[in-house]
Amino acid sequence: MPFDPVRRGMMKGIASLGLAALPCLASRAFAAGDAGFALREIADGVFAFQGVNELMHSGNEGAICNLGVVVGADAAAVIDSGGSLVEAQSFIAAIARATRKPVRYLINTHVHPDHIFGNAAFRPLGPEIVGHRNLPAALEARGAFYLHNYREQLGGKLMEGIEIVPPTLLVDDALRLDLGGRVIELRAWEAAHTDNDLTVLDATSGTLFAGDLVFLGHLPTIDGSLLGWLRQMDALAGIDAAHVVPGHGPTPSAWPGALDDERRYFDALAADLRQAIKEGTPLAQAVKTAGRSEASNWALFDDYNERNATAAYAELEWE
Repeated sequence: MPFDPVRRGMMKGIASLGLAALPCLASRAFAAGDAGFALREIADGVFAFQGVNELMHSGNEGAICNLGVVVGADAAAVIDSGGSLVEAQSFIAAIARATRKPVRYLINTHVHPDHIFGNAAFRPLGPEIVGHRNLPAALEARGAFYLHNYREQLGGKLMEGIEIVPPTLLVDDALRLDLGGRVIELRAWEAAHTDNDLTVLDATSGTLFAGDLVFLGHLPTIDGSLLGWLRQMDALAGIDAAHVVPGHGPTPSAWPGALDDERRYFDALAADLRQAIKEGTPLAQAVKTAGRSEASNWALFDDYNERNATAAYAELEWE
C-alpha cells in the first residue's frame, strides 16, 4: 500500500445493481472474465477479496489491498473500493454474482489510493460513501498529489477516470449501519496508520474488517502516529471478533493473534529508535538500522522501513 507523500444470474445481478452505465466492464476488467478477481465467502453473507503484497503498478492493476462485502436482508455494504477503476469494475461484477441486494454503503477505511481509487466506479450504484471524520480534509490535502503521482506508478491508462470522491456520511466516533436484520458497527480511531482510520465489525459473523490498522506479511506503514498506534493496540485487540480481514495479508486471519507480528515490529522499531536518540545518533544514520531485526519477517521491508523509521524518529524525539 502507498505510504503517503467483490453465482447467480450475472446479467440479472448486474442489472439490479445499475451497471448499465458501465459498458466497458467486460473489456476493461481483470483478464479472462474476471478470473483474476476472486471474491470468496468467508462467513455467511460476508465476502472478501485478498490483494497481493506488492506496490501498486500496472501489472497488478492496483489490486493490492483487501476488500470486503457484508450482505443483509435488505442491502449490502462494501468495504473499500480498490486501487483502480479496472479493479473496482471487477469487484462490482463479483458483487453482482454474489448477491442481488443493492449496495447501500461504500465504506472507505482510510485515505490511501489502494483503498479509494475505485470509488467513482460505484457512482452508478448510488451508495452512501462513509468515512472517518478526518477523511474529507485528508482527501483535500492529498488528492491532487495522488492523482498526479500515481500516473507514473500505475500508468496513464489505468488512471483514466479515477476521481477523488469524498464521503457523504462521516463517522465521528462510532456508527451503526443496518443492512436489514444485520447491523455493522463502524469505529473511528485516533491517529495510527493514518489520522482517518475506520474499522468495520459485523457482529453477526464475528468478522472484523480492520483496514490498515492490521497488516500481515506486508510491512505495516506509518502515515499517522507510531505512538498512537501502539497506544490503541490493546483497544483494537479487545474488539470481540472471531476473525479479521486485515488491510493487507491472509484473509481471514485469527483474531486477535493477527496483531502479534505487527506489535512485535513496532516494539522493535521504537526500541531501536529510542536507543539511537538517547545516544545522539543522527536521524539519517538511525533510520538505516532501526527495526532491521524484523527484515526477514516482512514483504516490502526495504520499501517502507526507512520511511517508517523517519516518521517515528521525529515523533519519538518529543515523547
